[in-house]
Order: sequence, then C-alpha cells, then structure tokens
Amino acid sequence: MEYDPLLVETVAIDLPGVRVIGLQGPLTVNNLFIFQQELRNGAWAVTILEMLGVPYMDSGGMGAIINFYVSCQRSGCKLVVCGLNYRVVELFKLTNVDKLITIADDVDHALELLKKSASAHS
Repeated sequence: MEYDPLLVETVAIDLPGVRVIGLQGPLTVNNLFIFQQELRNGAWAVTILEMLGVPYMDSGGMGAIINFYVSCQRSGCKLVVCGLNYRVVELFKLTNVDKLITIADDVDHALELLKKSASAHS
C-alpha cells in the first residue's frame, strides 16, 4: 500500500480563480513529485484540495501541504482541504495543522466557507 500510486486531477469548476485538485491514493514521500508539480501549476486565488480518495498520508505528504499553505500565505491566496477521512483528520489534529488550514466536509462546504469568509471581509 505504501507504493500505491497517487492520482492527481485538477477539476474545473465555474468560478474564476478557483481550482479543485482531487487526489486518489496515498499521499506519501514516495509520490509527492506529481502532487507538488500540480500545486505549482498556475496562479490561483483559491485552491481546494479534495482528499476523499486519500486513505492515508505520511509526514512527507503533510509537509507538502504545509509548504503550499505557507506559499499561499505569502502570495495572498487561500487553501481549503476537504473530504478527509478519520486517519488524515487525526494527523491534522496531532500536528495542529487543523488550526492553520481550513478543513471542510466536501467541495460544496469549502465553497460555502470561502463565500462566508469573503462576505465577512467586505
């Protein structure tokens, strides 16, 4: 299972500046390259990581998400993760990343949270 492939797919949605990156498979140090490559692809105001298909991730996967979060903070873009299973949620909590990165149930919930955040800042 450790060497299972990670499929990374950017999903088009009808909102300018917003992309959804869907992940299928474990997010581990063994398969980070394609994930990191997709994160760097283009300039987006919002990135939603849809992780429904991620059964587990290791510290390398967590590090890649945190590094992207830091990059977003510097450039003023937003990151939301959604669809986390119990194991991945526990990793986010154990590392206190759940206090930094917005976590949503699914893509619709992520978009709802973003909309509320935008209206709170206007």
